[in-house]
Amino acid sequence: MTDHDRTGGPGWPRRPRRRGQGELEAQVLAALSRAPGPVTAAWVQERIEGELAYTTVMTILSRLHAKQAVTRERAGRSFVWRAASDEAGLAALRMRRVLDGQDDREAVLASFVTGLTQDDERLLRGLLSDVAEEPED
Repeated sequence: MTDHDRTGGPGWPRRPRRRGQGELEAQVLAALSRAPGPVTAAWVQERIEGELAYTTVMTILSRLHAKQAVTRERAGRSFVWRAASDEAGLAALRMRRVLDGQDDREAVLASFVTGLTQDDERLLRGLLSDVAEEPED
């Protein structure tokens, strides 16, 4: 059997497209953001496109918990989950992790900033200005 045969060649059923971890995390976060409150992993599993195994959903939730993108609390012998962050918050967490993993933060930030479009640069300057103007507690 060739690779072509396993991936949907003549006479073979086509496998569903494999989603990346980031895409699955985004789908889980989207489901949690629509939740009426803390929900179970089974609740999340029912609302994600495609058929994901319960264990896959639990793995994604656990990874998101480690990234502080979701919170969990005990409910009997299980957990209920809640989004601690939206997709933008998760992207920001990823960016901070990348930055934290580098030895030369200044070089990384300088490279990032020089690669921004003029609109993004203007937006960033405005955000930094807003933060600088906020009163400290």
